[in-house]
Amino acid sequence: MTTTPRSARLATAAFFFISGFSFSSWASRIPDIQRQLSLNKAQLGFYLFALPIGLVLTLPVTGYLLQRHSSRNIMMIGVLVFNLMLAMIGVVNEPWQLGLVLFCFGSSRNLMNISVNAQSVAVQALYNRSIITTFHGVWSLAGFAAAAVGAVMVDVKITPAWHFLVVAILMTIMGFLAFPDSPHEPPRKQADTKRFIWPDKHLMKYGLISFAVMACEGTMYDWSNIFFQEAVHPPEKLIAAGYVIYMIAMSTGRFTGDRLVNRLGIPTMIRYSGILVLCGFLVSAVLPHTLSASIGFMMIGFGVSCVVPLVLRMATMNTSLSSGAAIAAVSTVGYMGFLVVPPVVGFLAEGLGIRWAFAVMALFGVLITVLILQIKETTQKTTLTDNLKS
Repeated sequence: MTTTPRSARLATAAFFFISGFSFSSWASRIPDIQRQLSLNKAQLGFYLFALPIGLVLTLPVTGYLLQRHSSRNIMMIGVLVFNLMLAMIGVVNEPWQLGLVLFCFGSSRNLMNISVNAQSVAVQALYNRSIITTFHGVWSLAGFAAAAVGAVMVDVKITPAWHFLVVAILMTIMGFLAFPDSPHEPPRKQADTKRFIWPDKHLMKYGLISFAVMACEGTMYDWSNIFFQEAVHPPEKLIAAGYVIYMIAMSTGRFTGDRLVNRLGIPTMIRYSGILVLCGFLVSAVLPHTLSASIGFMMIGFGVSCVVPLVLRMATMNTSLSSGAAIAAVSTVGYMGFLVVPPVVGFLAEGLGIRWAFAVMALFGVLITVLILQIKETTQKTTLTDNLKS
């Protein structure tokens, strides 16, 4: 059976939905897991850290596998293990079991996410216009849907065990239904298949842009509510408003980003995104009032919304590595931003204040803008050289 571009696009969107829904289902029940295991905040934070450790430590493994096997097969294995681990989270009864399962949960999430991003690049190649940011919009939409379902499950007192089991079964079924239409992307034949992929000088620029964006995303996830509480001082019912506005802006940006990319081009889109990140953090830090900070958070949301999928697309177009291996290499650097920077923001906030910490984050907007200008200039020089040779 021949896969059409439309069916391949729908299948890939389904896998992005699976990723977002399964992960957000877990996130929506973290307080219940905490009570179930009688963990204090410090203990919970310790065991939660097992998830990103599992994710980062298996990035080289994923890169190696994607050099040797089709991304669609790795993706499907990731879906199966990811949802199996989700179901197991609900039945752990000891803290050490939670840490072990979360490590495997993070590892399998990495296996699935890198592969599904490689699939999105393969689908993008079937179109003569940008469609790649919409996939990440589907992920965000799935996250909202899972959070809503989680709230209902809590309200009707459904235990995490049953909640996670039902979600795992449904998402696995969705994966099997979508798999036949996922694009066949065989790995590129290479004389030397490396066991560990680290970005070369060229790919490192893409990795650093991803680092900057993921640092901003991690900071907003961890510190946006605290910023509103300590710097903005809104009414208590509006403390979470900034985070909600940020998430809505990010999701909207992902669904509308392809239209802008088709008009502006990828480098220009990323440059404007960096400027939005810069201005958003500065506005929030300099004018910490409910309206101005909300506008700042909205700018940050739009700024970070489309950069990662566009950077991954550019990276795969400018390397001899397979799409999956290139994405793994860039993501190895990018995920470090998600892990390392939010704790640093905490130290800055403790020493200088939360407003100064957010002001420092504006530098990542500068980094994004400078790096994409360098990449654009290098690409133009390479194209000119190739044209002269031909």
